[in-house]
Amino acid sequence: MSAGEESLRLAGVVRESIVDGPGIRFVVFCQGCPHHCRGCHNPVTHDFSGGYMCSVERILSAIDEDPLLDGVTFSGGEPVCQAGGFLALAQGVKARNLHLILYSGYTFEELLQLSAQDEALSGLLRLVDVLIDGRYEEEQRDLTLPFYGSRNQRALDLPASLRRREPVAVWSARETE
Repeated sequence: MSAGEESLRLAGVVRESIVDGPGIRFVVFCQGCPHHCRGCHNPVTHDFSGGYMCSVERILSAIDEDPLLDGVTFSGGEPVCQAGGFLALAQGVKARNLHLILYSGYTFEELLQLSAQDEALSGLLRLVDVLIDGRYEEEQRDLTLPFYGSRNQRALDLPASLRRREPVAVWSARETE
């Protein structure tokens, strides 16, 4: 299936963000999340029937309009619940040589298990540069962390983590100050 045929259910996009990863990023907020984390900063994204449908091709066209972008961030909601559409989008992002971050409430270990049964998810994970993993835990909230909100979450070098089959940190709070 080509990117033009794939669609995603979105909550919205942010065309230029500096808070969803390093550099200037295009952020795609998907609609639908099974985690319902207490204190979530995007609770409107939880309903799987909310939001609106948007073609992957339309998203890629919007990305192409901004030559200043350093990367793209998939957020939510829970992007892996729409693995097929996000795989098509990730393929377009990587074809444009842009850095790719994926936020997921699932841990790296959970994603490995899920991807063993889901080819689209497996393909998506192989294209992601950085995974911010784990559910947001309000009692571990820490506003000093780079690009994520609670101490249990991790920023992982996903290609290295997949090669080693264990989490490999990509940066720490100190490295981004």
